[in-house]
Amino acid sequence: MKIDSQLQKVSSFKHLELLAGQIVEGFISGMHKSPFHGFSAEFAEHKNYNSGESTKHIDWKLFAKTDRLYTKRFEEETNLRCHLIIDNSSSMHYPKLKDDQPFYESKIGFSVLASAVLMNLLKKQRDAVGLSVYSDSYEYYAPEKGSDRHHRMLLDKLEGLLENPIVPKETDTVAYLHQIAEKMHRRSMILLFTDMFQDRDQSRLFAALQHLKHNKHRVVLFHVVDAATELNFDFDNAPRKFVDLESGQEINIFADNVKQAYEQKVAEQFKQIAQTCAQNRIKYVPVNVGADFEKIMTTYLVEKQSFG
Repeated sequence: MKIDSQLQKVSSFKHLELLAGQIVEGFISGMHKSPFHGFSAEFAEHKNYNSGESTKHIDWKLFAKTDRLYTKRFEEETNLRCHLIIDNSSSMHYPKLKDDQPFYESKIGFSVLASAVLMNLLKKQRDAVGLSVYSDSYEYYAPEKGSDRHHRMLLDKLEGLLENPIVPKETDTVAYLHQIAEKMHRRSMILLFTDMFQDRDQSRLFAALQHLKHNKHRVVLFHVVDAATELNFDFDNAPRKFVDLESGQEINIFADNVKQAYEQKVAEQFKQIAQTCAQNRIKYVPVNVGADFEKIMTTYLVEKQSFG
């Protein structure tokens, strides 16, 4: 997929922030059917409007229903500090999208939009958000803040991740997670988007994830996959060339010849990752590109409720 068509799909919603807002509003409107009935995404509670007060926060929708004036009483202090981490390695730019596919059906596009969705929720709840991006370098770091200017800066960075051309580059996830952990001084919820393709030595990876948990941080691992091809190996049986996006290594095979063995191996790997996360008290959430935004928001809300 061409980069300019990716941007066109973003701009068709005006910008990333608007698309994220549409997803969040759709989710919140259905929350009365969910375990989060009564959750307030914007304010703490209502209070009676007193004559002479500012009319800025009057809830006019409630006035239309009750014919009484109430104002929204907002929380004065930040309730939560949240740090988003995005793996921007070459394997995250899979699959290569066709011109008619939305940008969030690639792993990096999905992670970008999911992060913008979470930022929207965090902003509504007056929570602070930070961002780290890594690939073959520690590309970007911003500490947790809650201002409008800060949110705009992070959204600009997220949009920029969709513009970068795909070039083969390896990465050392473990090294950068340790670097990020060293920057996390105040207790936070840490949300990591990665496809888990970077390190064959799982013990090194989980040592880094444990480092992220120091100072009683809460860590959530969103394991981003393209389920159709990476889990189900959904290819026809024509001869195909498979290319490692990070090393550039190639192999020519018939998909049917390896489908069963591949799917079994992947299932075993996912089970091992899930078990190791459980042992280390890390929340593990596999997510499918283009589909699981509600799953991500629900996970965040559940984790926040228990993050005292």
